[in-house]
Amino acid sequence: MTYTPEQISQILLKVLTEIETPARHPNTSQESLAILATDEDSGVRYWVAQHPNTSQETLAVLATDKDSYVRYWVAVHPNTSQETLSILATDGDSLVRRYVAQNPNYKKQTLELTTKQYDALKKFIESSQDESLKGIM
Repeated sequence: MTYTPEQISQILLKVLTEIETPARHPNTSQESLAILATDEDSGVRYWVAQHPNTSQETLAVLATDKDSYVRYWVAVHPNTSQETLSILATDGDSLVRRYVAQNPNYKKQTLELTTKQYDALKKFIESSQDESLKGIM
């Protein structure tokens, strides 16, 4: 049977997406995941951030990742520590902050403090004489 270049590309893509990477394998050790967390490929780091065996220490490293999708998964991961969630609660990406608030490990008192900080900032901006700040919140 003869395949067109387009068919060959589709077959290769299917094969590549079905290959089990160590970052996705259910038995990958915490030590291996820690190494993979520093991988150049953000897709690998993305899978490490979702892996159930990923340690709190590795999640703390991934919480500072430049890729917001990696940080999203750290924010929802059940192994993410309170300390790491507190750092992510101030993330520049609002979706990361939203996921932090939904994580059961994120203490209510911290959430209330964050809400109070938001309210204080909003009040400050509303009372500011600087028109460039108006409409930010």
